[in-house]
Formats: sequence, C-alpha cells, structure tokens
Amino acid sequence: MTEIYDNEQNEIEASDQPETDSRLPADHPAMVTHHLGGMYRNWYLDYASYVILERAVPHIEDGLKPVQRRILYTLHHWFDNGRMNKVAKVTGQTMALHPHGDASINDALVQLGQKGYLIDTQGNWGNILTGDEAAAGRYIEGKLSALAQETLFNDKITRWKRSYDGSEDEPVALPVKFPLLLAQGTEGIAVGLNSKILPHNLGELLAACIAHLNGQPFTLYPDFPTGGLMDASRYHDGQRGGQIKSRAKIKKIDNRTLSITELPCGKTTSALIESILKANEKGKIKIKRIDDMTAAEADIRIHLAAGVSSDKTIDALYAFTDCEVSQSPNACVIMEDKPVFLGVSDLLRYSTERTRDLLKEELIIRLEEKREQYLGASLERIFIEERIYKDQPFEEAESEQEALRHVETRLVPFAHRFIRPVTYDDLKKLLEIRMARILRFNLPKHEAMMLQLEKDIAELEKNIREITAYTIRWFEYLHEHYAPHFPRKTQIIGFGAIEATKVAEANAKLYINREEGFIGMGLRGDEFVCNCSDLDDAIIFFRDGTYLITKVEEKKFIGNREVIYIDRFERNDKRTIYNVVYRDGKSAPFYIKRFNVTGVTRDKEYNLTQETAGSRVMYFSANKNGEAETVRIILKPKARQRVLSFEKDFSDVAIKGR
Repeated sequence: MTEIYDNEQNEIEASDQPETDSRLPADHPAMVTHHLGGMYRNWYLDYASYVILERAVPHIEDGLKPVQRRILYTLHHWFDNGRMNKVAKVTGQTMALHPHGDASINDALVQLGQKGYLIDTQGNWGNILTGDEAAAGRYIEGKLSALAQETLFNDKITRWKRSYDGSEDEPVALPVKFPLLLAQGTEGIAVGLNSKILPHNLGELLAACIAHLNGQPFTLYPDFPTGGLMDASRYHDGQRGGQIKSRAKIKKIDNRTLSITELPCGKTTSALIESILKANEKGKIKIKRIDDMTAAEADIRIHLAAGVSSDKTIDALYAFTDCEVSQSPNACVIMEDKPVFLGVSDLLRYSTERTRDLLKEELIIRLEEKREQYLGASLERIFIEERIYKDQPFEEAESEQEALRHVETRLVPFAHRFIRPVTYDDLKKLLEIRMARILRFNLPKHEAMMLQLEKDIAELEKNIREITAYTIRWFEYLHEHYAPHFPRKTQIIGFGAIEATKVAEANAKLYINREEGFIGMGLRGDEFVCNCSDLDDAIIFFRDGTYLITKVEEKKFIGNREVIYIDRFERNDKRTIYNVVYRDGKSAPFYIKRFNVTGVTRDKEYNLTQETAGSRVMYFSANKNGEAETVRIILKPKARQRVLSFEKDFSDVAIKGR
C-alpha cells in the first residue's frame, strides 16, 4: 500500500485503499512512501527549468531556440546540397535530435521560412498578411538561404553536445555572425516569465554593429514584415516597461472608399476585418460593406455609408478596432544557463562582440592551416630537391622507423626554415609521396604556391592583429550584399492618442425621467435629451446649484432634484460657456458668473454657489459658441426707489473656471 503525506508530513488516510500486507518486504513497490511536498517541488522546478532553457526562450549566443537550432543544423548537415528538400523530410531527420514530435518541428520550420532570412522556400508556406496556414510538409520545400550559409555555420569552431538520447552530436550554439535574434524577433511563454523581442531591420542592425565597433552611438527601432505606421517614442530600447504603438496604413481612395494597405504588427487581414465588423455592429463606426482584396500586398476595401465622414471614420478605425495596437517588448534571453532581461542595444553589442570573437577564431584556424600547408610544402621541396628518397640508408632501411630517422637527420640543416619543429607525423607524410608526384615536381610552380601561401599567412596575421577593422569589413560586406533585399517596411512617426468619445458614432439617444430622477439610453418614451454614444458622459446641473458629470448608461438614478440642464459632455471644451445667476442662501444677495467646464472627476458633485444653505439658481443658460446674452433684472419696489429694473450684459463678466 502507498502511504501519502502532505507538506507537514501528516498521513492522509484513504479508506478505499487496501490494508497493508505485513508479509510484503519493506522495499516492495507497494510499500514505498511518497511525500507530496517534495515531489511537486522537484517536479515543478525541473519542468520550469526545462521549458525556460530548452523550449521557450532564445539563447543569447546565437539568438535561437533549441528547436530552431536543430532544424538549421539538420539542413546544414544532411540537406546542404543546393537543392530544395521536402519539409516533411527535414522534419523527420530533425526528430533524431529533438525530444518532441513532428508537429512542433514543422511549425517552427514554417515560421523560420516565413521570416525570410534563413530559408529559401518553394510552395505554399502560408501568408503572414491573411493568416492562411502553410500546406502540409509533404507538399512544400525549402533550403538554406545564402545568408544562412555564410553566417551560421563553421563546424571547426562549433561546440558540441550529445543529443537527448545520446545517439547524435548537436551544436550547443551555432556560430552566428550577425544579429539574428534582433532581425527575426521572437516570442515565447515559459513558466513564470515570457520573452518578446520585436523584429528589426537588417540593414539598420548591420549599420549599428559598425557604429558600435567604431565607438559611435546608435539607436534601434522595430520593423515589422507587415509594414504599417509606428510610434516608438516609448520603446525604451526594447526593455521591460516599454511600449510601441502600431497602426495600419489607411488610404482614402475617395470620400466613400478607404483602403488598408499595410497592417499593424501581429495582425492579419482576417483578424482586422473581424475587429472592424464588431465595431460596426456596436455602432462605433458606420460602414456599408468591407472587401478583402489582399494578394501579394494587403488591400482591405472599406465602403462607407452615405453621409459618413471618411476622415472621422479613419480616426474611429484607430480608436475602436485593431487598426491600432500596442506592443510591450520584453527582451528576455538565456545567458550562462540563466534567463536575463536586457535591452536591444545590449543584445546588439553582445552579438557584435561575439561575431568579432568568432571571426578571430576562424582566422586563427585558417592561419594554422596555411602554416601547415607551408610547412608541408617546404618539407616536400627539400625531400625532392635534396633527393633524400635516393639516399642509400633510406632505400636500404629495414623498417619504417629506420627510414624516418634517416629523413629526420637529413632535415636537421634546414631546421631554421621551418615554422615549427618537425614531428613524426610530418615525416610520415613524406613517405607517402608517390613517385609520379616526385617526377612531375615543378619548381617554378611550387615557388609560386609558396609565395601565395606567404602572402596568405601575412594577410591572416594582419587581420588577426586588426580584428576590429576586419569585423567592420565583414559587416559592410553583409550590408552591401543582403541589406538591399530587406528594406524598411514600417514607417516611424509620432501620433497622438485619439479620444474615442470624439470619433464615436452617436448610435444611441439619451433620455431623462424628471419625476423619478432617472437618466439613460434605455428610457425610451421619456423626455429626449440628445444623441449620444455609450462612450459619452452627461453633464447635469441642478436647481440647488450643484452639478455632476456621469457616464451614460442604460438607466441611472441621479436623485429627486430639479434638473435645470442636461446634455452630452465633451472634455476640454472651452467653447461652451455657462451663464448663471444664483441667490446665495434664502435671503442673501444675488451673484452672476460665467464659466466653462473642461474636465472634472466623474460622479463627483460640484457646487456653483458658495454652498450656503438654501442657495438657488435663478437663471441658467449654456451657449455652445460662448455667446453672452443680456438679462433684465426687476427689483422689488421700495419707498423712494427710482430704479425699478435694469439690464445686465453677461459680456461684462469675465469667464472663469467653475
């Protein structure tokens, strides 16, 4: 029987479990005791670490998630033959390295192909504009792009590890020699954290790498494959807490037709159309119909109803639909087996300096190879010119070791010409020279080869000494050959926020029931006030000198007080002027005032008077264009009173705040 304990090590009894058989040994599986606290703690941490390190978050060394790295290595190792290869075939081969099924590999491969940097595609790979999915892997093909072949692979400088089942070697990280992570962007949700790095323009990234190596400042902004407009004033270098706003590009074909030609980041035409139709159903905008004419480029045609303003509709599309969206970056990467949060500038600096280190490592390896070639050519020339192979001790040697010792002795006078001490492996190579090669030995051709090797060695040594300049030339080469194929698609501009209430269609009506003290859009049959939308606020003035601003709802109680004015409220409206004459208290003097209301706290009650008990508004008017009328004041007759009435012009009174 299995005994189960909670975190406090208290036994939890289960009446439906069989009783312990005392005849079973203590180590029998049925007698094992498990502690839930330790089990779940260990399992959860193991799972969380696995998801963070091996699935969801890219590694800073090469900017790839493990599944992406395995796909690219598979394409390089098994399918780098210059021909297109079936995606299903690549997926199947990648499964030898990947602990998961083919679905995750196929999806990751399609996403890599859609980004356009590393894989040349053929067939239906889906459409990032419409959101259409790619065809099945058995129908589509792909191969490594020229950019991938030049920048991702070098087996001589790659660190290796065993695959999950120990059957294959796979790279710890690919030697990526450009800012791949920032070019492609990435998004992943792990356990307890997420990573979201927005894509950037390749040419701008390469220019920033050059600027960093030259000690110059640089600034990076996202660039989305769907184009659109972007406000990156709050991008904050892609760090946590930053934000960008992305808008669709909307053209006005005529006063009755609009066309969306570029999409905001992360949106497809189908998702955009759905959001527009929902806004139309809710009355936020008024459209006649909408057509999706997207092919190679986005083209969503919006036909407006008669009498609808196209300019106001464009603002409403940004305010109420997915034509404007916000994105919050979160540059999280794996660095030294830990998740860290950096800015995109930090990621670019790291990538640039790692590229410099990788290029230096490649140069050192190539230098050693050239030196080995030079040494081998020198030994071969001496072996042939000095006719060592014709020496009697060499020809009559009874063993290989005896022949090698003779060759070693004969080479001693020439030791000063060698770039390093001669080893037995070098001597063995001399014994492997065929007689036909000796007979065809051409001294002028050999000297030309030696001279070229000397030039190559000198050039490599210079590049290693001046590795920064060499790295700059590398980025300039990439910029010249590849950046023109990836022009910037997203236009960087600044746009202010659109106030939704100003562009919302007045799709409802506001009513008031004075007797019961209710206002709302659902009080049909009561006194009509004005047209409004469900986003609007209403301003209400009462006879006792108080007023408030409240949100328009279906039905709302405002109190059993006399309402002298109610209307739709517009914030920051300085044109509407309120003219008031009120009595301060029951028998105090009368006061006159002019004011506007540009903004208040919703549902907070304000007072026009001096808040004396019994105060009452005697005259009230609201003028949308700030007109100032004249009122006639009639005085109560008294003895010897000459003036019984006079006129007062409100224009004589200064306009002040409430």
